[in-house]
Amino acid sequence: MKSGRFVFPRALVLFCALISLLAASAHGQVLADAGAISPLAVAKPGPGDGPVHIGTEKDLNTGDTAWMLVSTALVLMMTGPGLALFYGGLVQRKNVLSTMMHCFILMGLVSVLWAIVGYSLAFDAGTPFIGGLRFAFLREVGNAPCEYAATIPHTTWMAYQMMFAVITPALICGAYAERMKFSSMVIFSSLWLLIVYCPMAHMVWGKGGLFNASMGGSIGAMDFAGGTVVHISSGVSALICALMIGPRRGYGKVAMPPHSVVLAVVGAAMLWVGWFGFNAGSALQANSLASMAFVNTHLAAACGALAWAGVEWIKNGKPTVLGAISGAVAGLVAITPASGFTLPMYALIIGGAAGLVCFFSATTIKQTFGYDDTLDAFGVHGTGGTLGAILTGVFAVYVVNCPVGLDNAAKKLGLVEGNWTPVLHQLAAVALTWVLAAALSAMLLGILKSTIGLRVSEADEYDGLDLTQHGESGYNLEDGMSGEVGNGASSHG
Repeated sequence: MKSGRFVFPRALVLFCALISLLAASAHGQVLADAGAISPLAVAKPGPGDGPVHIGTEKDLNTGDTAWMLVSTALVLMMTGPGLALFYGGLVQRKNVLSTMMHCFILMGLVSVLWAIVGYSLAFDAGTPFIGGLRFAFLREVGNAPCEYAATIPHTTWMAYQMMFAVITPALICGAYAERMKFSSMVIFSSLWLLIVYCPMAHMVWGKGGLFNASMGGSIGAMDFAGGTVVHISSGVSALICALMIGPRRGYGKVAMPPHSVVLAVVGAAMLWVGWFGFNAGSALQANSLASMAFVNTHLAAACGALAWAGVEWIKNGKPTVLGAISGAVAGLVAITPASGFTLPMYALIIGGAAGLVCFFSATTIKQTFGYDDTLDAFGVHGTGGTLGAILTGVFAVYVVNCPVGLDNAAKKLGLVEGNWTPVLHQLAAVALTWVLAAALSAMLLGILKSTIGLRVSEADEYDGLDLTQHGESGYNLEDGMSGEVGNGASSHG
């Protein structure tokens, strides 16, 4: 912010122009395809083709479609207002708007990128590591079901997955809150979505993906709703961000308490509710599997909250509200990959373990190594996601999730009583996710750091990002108290 003017980086202008040119160039082809290919027609796959239409609108189930539309809305609610309030309440007052803006702008930015190319990179058939461009600009994404979800429209499946893509880079924002330039955040999040998230989503959930045993993958790994794809990838990337951008000025010397735990509690409660769409919605049908994932999700969150608050009570003599809500989120993170593969009593164990381990990660480990993960994005999501992915292999139960036709996939996963192969598969998926997320995030951050820079100036950081990055203030308390007392006057005249 200089002389009242916001300097918009040339790189961001060029980025927006490139997206506009791509959209314009594809417009004519999309219209031609729409006239030539009915979205209700059954596609004829060729060698190596991606997911295909497997029926018409007559094959859709209205109950499943209704459930998935609700789940889609619930997952979007997790980003805004859930994560926005949760993160916004945990920062200093002078940075509340900038932190919430991160979540809100990504709801728009990621949605556009997903429609243009992200969905295709994640869910078209390609290599074991990334998809192709068949569905770029949402070509062939119509009302008929696709083989990913046989009873709902392809558009609904695409939109549901879009909401996962929206929240994942938003989770990373917790690591660099209060010091990263808005322009750098926008560019980093956009590139991270395409270079890290989309390949991870393809490897775990996409047709032919490396870890998708049910659809041709060579290594079977279980991730029902995004333990590796969402939480480990974002959590590890958050750690790299914290290390490369450096700590907040005054970190460890000046107290930086949350400005409103009340907002954080409201946000955490919304995350808890929205997580039912995240996990139970991943059943893709309104069925018993969705019900099991729903119950597992709730019990893990409950036990996580009790575990974190309990260990605080024992260690510090007082259970904090902040600890309780952090524990609930940790439980939700850890149960995510296992929610559709395990039983409720095992979910309690996973949630409780997450509360304890994530407490240790967000306190002792962070203090020992001295990195400034502002809102414990790594401490909760990176640590909790890793723990949950591994424990999925330990507590997976074959009878919970073995639909007809997936017996061979179940054998690939090693889901046989007394067999530790699933744990090895989970470890392989966790290790690859860690390596890819760390290496690619470091590369992107290094490029940005050497070009447009990553963090705001010392003066801007002192004044707060609300004013210096956006020209606004979250709380205009002084204005609200203006006017003479006792004569009925107000600041509005």
